[in-house]
Amino acid sequence: MENQIRHDGVIESVNGSHVQVRIVQTSACAGCKVAAHCHTAEAKEKLIDVSDATGRWQVGQPVVVTASSSMAGKALLIGFGLPLILMLVVLTVLIAAGCSEGMTALLMLGALIPYYIIVWMLRNRIARTISFRLEEANS
Repeated sequence: MENQIRHDGVIESVNGSHVQVRIVQTSACAGCKVAAHCHTAEAKEKLIDVSDATGRWQVGQPVVVTASSSMAGKALLIGFGLPLILMLVVLTVLIAAGCSEGMTALLMLGALIPYYIIVWMLRNRIARTISFRLEEANS
């Protein structure tokens, strides 16, 4: 069985096959019993969009949002891994070409602009491979 990433949540809105779920993302420290006395504990509320055409979800219903670990790896690769590799390639080429450090830094950051434009243009295709699923919460 594939490893799953799971978050408890509550449905905020349902619009056809589009379900919006509010989850509380916590750091490991936030689950600690003494977290209230510590300044490092943090928790963030996030809204997750899920496509589900079953029509069985209602606003306020507790659910579990799941995603596969491999899907999370793909998302990290697209969001962080490939941009890092792109920046390192640009850095290496420009340093070898003798560009100044300031110009190299600007061009490294500038190289990310077309990358993220391409990612934005392919967002629907990416959404088909990187998606979340809903399960009923076991109350």
